[in-house]
Amino acid sequence: MNADLDRLARDYWDYALSTFPTEALLMGDHRFDDQMERASRQHEDEQIDRYDSFVAAAEAIPSAGLTPDEEITRAVLIEEAAGRANELRSRPAEFDVSPSWGLHILLPQITGQIPLTEPSHADALVAKWSKVGDTFDDLIHRLRQGLAKDRTPPRTSVEKSITQIDEYLASDITADPFVRVPPPPSFAPEEIVAWQARLAQQVVGVIRPAYARYRDELANEVLPRSRPEEQTGVRWLPDGEEVYARAIRRHTSLDMAPLDIHNIGLEEIARLGDEYRRLGGAVLGTTKLTEIYDRLRNDPTLRFENAEQVVAGAQSAMDRAREAIPDWFGRLPEADCVMQEVPAAGAKDAPIAYYLPPATDGSRPGTYFINATEPITRTRYESEALAFHESIPGHHLQLAIAQELEGIPEFRKHAQVTVYVEGWGLYTERLADEMGLYSGQLERMGMLSFDSWRAGRLVVDTGIHALGWSKQEAIDYLAENSPQALNNIETEVERYIGMPGQALAYMIGRREIVKLRTDAKRHMGAGFDIKGFHDTVLGSGPVPLAILRELVEDWAETAP
Repeated sequence: MNADLDRLARDYWDYALSTFPTEALLMGDHRFDDQMERASRQHEDEQIDRYDSFVAAAEAIPSAGLTPDEEITRAVLIEEAAGRANELRSRPAEFDVSPSWGLHILLPQITGQIPLTEPSHADALVAKWSKVGDTFDDLIHRLRQGLAKDRTPPRTSVEKSITQIDEYLASDITADPFVRVPPPPSFAPEEIVAWQARLAQQVVGVIRPAYARYRDELANEVLPRSRPEEQTGVRWLPDGEEVYARAIRRHTSLDMAPLDIHNIGLEEIARLGDEYRRLGGAVLGTTKLTEIYDRLRNDPTLRFENAEQVVAGAQSAMDRAREAIPDWFGRLPEADCVMQEVPAAGAKDAPIAYYLPPATDGSRPGTYFINATEPITRTRYESEALAFHESIPGHHLQLAIAQELEGIPEFRKHAQVTVYVEGWGLYTERLADEMGLYSGQLERMGMLSFDSWRAGRLVVDTGIHALGWSKQEAIDYLAENSPQALNNIETEVERYIGMPGQALAYMIGRREIVKLRTDAKRHMGAGFDIKGFHDTVLGSGPVPLAILRELVEDWAETAP
């Protein structure tokens, strides 16, 4: 083992977690429990310098003499540290106001998942909540810095965020998510009451006043100067082209031109038309694409009637997948995957589903969150593809297996390689079809619908952030080229506006995994083993696509 690389990997991970203490807490790492994220320019500059130093130190370690796995560690560390530094160089805090991923909405959504296993963890949470105001004050100051440089957020994001904050501030304090945190299991009833009273003091004295200050800044200073719906993309920032280029690299691990990505999306959309027509004739009695989209979007018989049906459909799909995976994967995670409904706070603006990995200390299983709000807008035919992507064999297998890998640095288990993580999730939607997991032909239509969604993202994300599309142009494109429900389309477009480049990862990653599988099968012939392929893809943790290609090609050359 290279001692310098091992030490650098540990130092990098410790530093990364110290800058994201809430993420560390959710993982079950309690070293930073009493801390909150900071967003000041000074903190940002310090982080850029530190991440740059990690890149330089890793590059200074000679590759000669490193084992193949150490070479992966070195390469992933360089990619991760450089990605974090470049992301911060875009100074997103100056213009980032997001109703999907903003601190004001994420914090109340994750409180129910905080793993407090010891009384000291509960005490630290009180201290953590006491610092929430400092973080929001950072965000307020950074937005003012953005206003001074004409780097402003899009109006649609600001308006929706104000509405979310107003709803939170008007909510009942007794049901406040910052108070209703699951207590340590050792707490007696009277200890729970006393502890929740301490949390409530922080809510009344710190958290809600901080939300109110942030809300006033958005409403009084930011909103009047925010970008109109015709200028929602980062293209309209003074340094927008550079900001978007960094975002593409961060989320795809590749240096791709926006127009090239845009054209890939157009090609994928066109290719899907033939699949819709074949399946539409058998399932819906029509081969006309406009009629297929209209039926899938508007036929009330294809919708759920209540939240219970939404939950039951997702649970059934996940259970079937759990039974089938031993035939397709050699390595299986020890951690279980459970399902919960998306917390009420912010649920109407939240994604239709998402996955939260297990806590590393074993205190919380992997969790598939399903959004059961407005059930009559949730489609029956998409429910299964969604479950396979977010839970099993999708994100749960990939992320839980990564956490349980032995003999690799901790940071590699949690590396933020979006294109790998989301590419795998999308890959498993088609894999589920090979596995025979879809319960019928109509449910297979959901697989096509989600392909349209992810292919459309390549068109829309680049359209918004590189070509200057308005919010309405993006909505119109997805409405014309997918069967997605209009409420989902609007929510998703707002997400793309607030997270430039992230939406590109799904289809770019899936295309590469499929290509690697095809190439390996061609090279290996009858010796190709699907379990071996999947174990190779999942066996080193999240890695950039160039490294993933090397791993699969080495396996294809050396597998018995």
